[in-house]
Amino acid sequence: GGYKRIMRLNNCYNFHDFRDLARRRLPSPIYHYIDGAADDEKTHHRNTLSFDSCDLVPNVLRGVKDIDMSVTVMGQKLKMPIYCSPTALQRLFHYQGERAVAAAAEKYGTMFGVSSLGTVSLQEIRKHRNPQVYQFYFHKDRGLNNAMMSDAKKAGIEVMMLTVDTITGGNRERDLRSGFSIPFRLTLAGMLQFALKPMWAFNYITHEKFSLPQLDKYIDMNNGALSISNYITEMLDPSLDWNDVEKMVATWSGEFCLKGIMSVEDAKKAVDIGCTGIVISNHGGRQLDGSRSPFDQLKEIVDAVGDKIDVIMDSGIQR
Repeated sequence: GGYKRIMRLNNCYNFHDFRDLARRRLPSPIYHYIDGAADDEKTHHRNTLSFDSCDLVPNVLRGVKDIDMSVTVMGQKLKMPIYCSPTALQRLFHYQGERAVAAAAEKYGTMFGVSSLGTVSLQEIRKHRNPQVYQFYFHKDRGLNNAMMSDAKKAGIEVMMLTVDTITGGNRERDLRSGFSIPFRLTLAGMLQFALKPMWAFNYITHEKFSLPQLDKYIDMNNGALSISNYITEMLDPSLDWNDVEKMVATWSGEFCLKGIMSVEDAKKAVDIGCTGIVISNHGGRQLDGSRSPFDQLKEIVDAVGDKIDVIMDSGIQR
């Protein structure tokens, strides 16, 4: 039974379709980098299942001719209560990368998150005038941290978002099997998968050289292959603590958010050190397998600190 159809963008009606389209178009190592998670991927799947167990009780006859979904989050007025979360390496997935996502966020009047491992510069993305978040990794080199924060401030970034659940790299077994790294150092099987997707290869070769503008002038990411997990483990500071973050909040002196908060205790500490927002997130299950889902933890955290700090939830659902 069932049926098959030609997959194009205008044939995508839900995220399952987009996922299927990505699987068909991307070289397998890149698809599995996006789609995969840590260890047995139980948290990755739990993030989706937590939504499946939720049902809604609608109220009717409220008059919905004029709909206003606008919300203010960390001082930013958005037309909808959804934003585009920062994602690394976007030009690997499509040659337009962050440019396309930023343009879509601007079109719909919401925020766009730029990753420290982004493939388009803060300065170029700033051409889009919607509110922008800079997702920051805390490096062992404190001078590098200060320089990157200064770059973000000069670029006009409205919200600094420090990721706090990457003390060590997640054990992403799919990447280990394919040899996925930057630049590519693939296994023989991985190279074959690239050969089977010539259109991706054509777009990759015929557009500007792949780079990581936020890091390239500070770190030689191309001097040998560096997996994302190794970057996190080798370059980021495992001694990062609340005192470091409190100093960073003071230095930034603006809207400051912590991404990766999962406990009420940590949410309260974020309030105490002056953060203006938190993102409840388990990194899409890509860091710690066995974590609770953000959706299941949302009510407890909102009840505890929702009147003191803006709370954002990373859905973490299967991409």
